[in-house]
Amino acid sequence: MTGTSTTKLLSILCAAFSCILSLSYGRVNPNFQVKAVNLGGWLVTEGWIKPSLFDDIPNKDFLDGTELQFKSVTIGKYLCAETGGGTIIVVNRTAASGWETFRLWRINETAFHFRVFNKQFMGLDTAGNGIDIVAVSNTPGGSETFQIVKNPNDSKRVRIKAPNGFFLQAKTEELVTADYAGDGGWGDDDPTVFVMTVNVALEGEFQVTNGYGPDKAPQVMKEHWSTFIVEDDFKFISENGLNAVRIPVGWWIACDPTPPSPFVGGSLYALDNAFTWARKYKVNVIIDLHAAPGSQNGWEHSASRDGSQEWGKTDQNIQKTVAVIEFLTARYANNPSLYAVELINEPLSPGATLEMVTKYYRAGYEAVRKHSLTAYVVMSNRLGPADSRELFPLTSGLSRAVIDVHYYNLFEDMFDHMTVQQNIDFVNTNRSAQLGRVTTSNGPLTFVGEWVVEWKVEGATKKDYQRFAKAQLKVFGRATFGWAYWTLKNVKNHWSLEWMINNGYIKL
Repeated sequence: MTGTSTTKLLSILCAAFSCILSLSYGRVNPNFQVKAVNLGGWLVTEGWIKPSLFDDIPNKDFLDGTELQFKSVTIGKYLCAETGGGTIIVVNRTAASGWETFRLWRINETAFHFRVFNKQFMGLDTAGNGIDIVAVSNTPGGSETFQIVKNPNDSKRVRIKAPNGFFLQAKTEELVTADYAGDGGWGDDDPTVFVMTVNVALEGEFQVTNGYGPDKAPQVMKEHWSTFIVEDDFKFISENGLNAVRIPVGWWIACDPTPPSPFVGGSLYALDNAFTWARKYKVNVIIDLHAAPGSQNGWEHSASRDGSQEWGKTDQNIQKTVAVIEFLTARYANNPSLYAVELINEPLSPGATLEMVTKYYRAGYEAVRKHSLTAYVVMSNRLGPADSRELFPLTSGLSRAVIDVHYYNLFEDMFDHMTVQQNIDFVNTNRSAQLGRVTTSNGPLTFVGEWVVEWKVEGATKKDYQRFAKAQLKVFGRATFGWAYWTLKNVKNHWSLEWMINNGYIKL
């Protein structure tokens, strides 16, 4: 080979290496720190981020997981699953709590199953006289299918129509039957009339897709995925002091293009686009499994159908989740923008036990390492009662392991009446100590994977918000892996980093 040829070859190799280095800077530079934003509400729906996504759902007051309570107008007491389920339905409680709450499973816009506290379904007593109302079935069918008929002049007054065509009536405090045709009146003397209270309404991926149904949901979701986050957003991110995105995804993405109902295909194509844009603008990507099979926390942002937390209770469920991680890592392992894989978001204690989480994290780590030796593996600390260092024994000896913690001055009563200065002091003192406890010289890297410049302070000024932002950036900047703001876009301004940057509340 001539000297000229050798020089050209070296030049080409150096240029190629330089390109790879610039695209995957964090993977090879130990001093690199993630400054990221979450792309929340995009590939995993959260209705509060973009409420308009739910606007056109027919009968949208009755989505999956909506918690309803019914008070008889004649008896003046609440419908109740006796002992929480497994026996008869009564109407003898003066106040409503768990046993008096029914969670909807939506079949279509007019037909529903009613799930009770112990997870049985309300239905006709088919083993008895066929008209008594019980909650004994663990699997809903025709006998557990009801309709809710509203008073056209008062939507709080309803009747419940049973599958036999008759309305439920409160005969006595101990006897509820489906054998009343009804005369169409809505007065207080009608035993079929109940005053309905909506206690909780979920607005997640399950609710939006099942709400629109199989004919309309694919169109709605593909429109959302193609417009909510676009290439210009990655350009904006790269030009405003950020170097990474944390992208929440749901487990059904691994089943694309034909995921199980009611989920619809297309989110994988959107994620492919994100990686293309990330590569173009030199943005690192953290894939975050935000919604695991069965829901790891029972919240809408983990795609729970009715608020139940079912993830991790069987080996099969854990294996299914590991398969999702392996699918995603294998797909993007050779893309220089893949920076990290987060195995699961916010598993909730005590439902998600340390034993099951540790078992899953160990298997998930190995699934990532089968396809990538350089991608960081992020493990979310459990929410709820848990030791912030409980994952240290697992991460000891693991390469590129990261602990994810989420800090919000919200969601707890202690923040309800804090002043501006008290919130800032809490960040400088308490959050600093909390982060310091998990940030050690010989432990895993630390990641503040979610935080926001929002609080419960009324009437705060722009300067107040700027001070709060500055305090959090300073403290969370000590996280050895980095941080990620929640989120890029949101109808609530302070939750939108795009709005906060454009309006001078945050400067990175």
